[in-house]
Amino acid sequence: MSINSQSPTEAPMRIADIPVPNRAFLAPMAGVTDVVFRRLAHRFGAGLVVSEMVAGEQLADGNADTRLRSESAGVDPHVVQLAGREARWMAEGARMAEGAGAAIIDINMGCPAKKVTSGYSGSALMRDPDHALTLIEATVAAVKVPVTLKMRLGWDDDSINAPELAARAEAAGVAMITVHGRTRCQFYKGSANWDAIRLVRERISVPLVANGDCQSAEDARQMLARSGADAVMIGRASFGRPWLPGTIGAALDGTPAPRVPAGPDLADLICEHAEGIFSHYGTEKGVRNARKHIAWYLDGAETPMPAEQRRELLTATVPAQVLAMLRSWFSSTQMGVAA
Repeated sequence: MSINSQSPTEAPMRIADIPVPNRAFLAPMAGVTDVVFRRLAHRFGAGLVVSEMVAGEQLADGNADTRLRSESAGVDPHVVQLAGREARWMAEGARMAEGAGAAIIDINMGCPAKKVTSGYSGSALMRDPDHALTLIEATVAAVKVPVTLKMRLGWDDDSINAPELAARAEAAGVAMITVHGRTRCQFYKGSANWDAIRLVRERISVPLVANGDCQSAEDARQMLARSGADAVMIGRASFGRPWLPGTIGAALDGTPAPRVPAGPDLADLICEHAEGIFSHYGTEKGVRNARKHIAWYLDGAETPMPAEQRRELLTATVPAQVLAMLRSWFSSTQMGVAA
């Protein structure tokens, strides 16, 4: 177990001088971890929540959509994840985020999406560690708040360089490192290699976070044991389950778990989530964005909604109609969800 590991009797894990309440974090996910989702996950006890990835250059230029993605969810600490390929824009984007209230800047060197890697950002930077380091150094130098780094194991199986890059990143001033246990070329196929993350643990002393395929408290315990990490990061398993990171964090620390809503309480939560999205994005865009979240909640329900009713709900365009249909269904079925 590393020097940064936490037990119920120890001091909280820290990112530089910032304490975090538990060891289960919500991953940054494009199109998912907006202000509304982060606020809910935080309320259910996630140890840390991270913004959607935003481009440093677009943030520095004042792009409206980018600023929307980087907005604070009113939680502490506010973490903004930046992506880019030029040191100048990473530095300027970091300064903008810090000026807007970010307490931590996270650098994305893990996104596998082609539209990101084709622009030599995200996990493509792992193909050129020297250049990646210039971005890290520029970001660290630009701000007073802690800078963290998220990466994959490497570009492909022939270039597993996460241990080397992590060591260089720590030397450059990075305060925490998260490793997704896949290469870029794997995307999300196969299984995350938690054992391979231990090679990073052996090279760094700052907190290490293991990411990839964490779906339960038992997964988290195995991830920590096999990787030597200090914390886990939960991504896709949290879709439709904003309480999951908090539930896992409580289980790891032996503290009371958040209550998982069911029946009318679940309807209230989903409606709160949808209303938050409508308000955040405006009616037309909000209704479109809410659909995937509503579908994920329905996918996790014990009682499936009939196909025709589900289709009607997920194609509705009037917010009041969406909310009424949700309340009617959940209240009438008293249904629960899979925790």
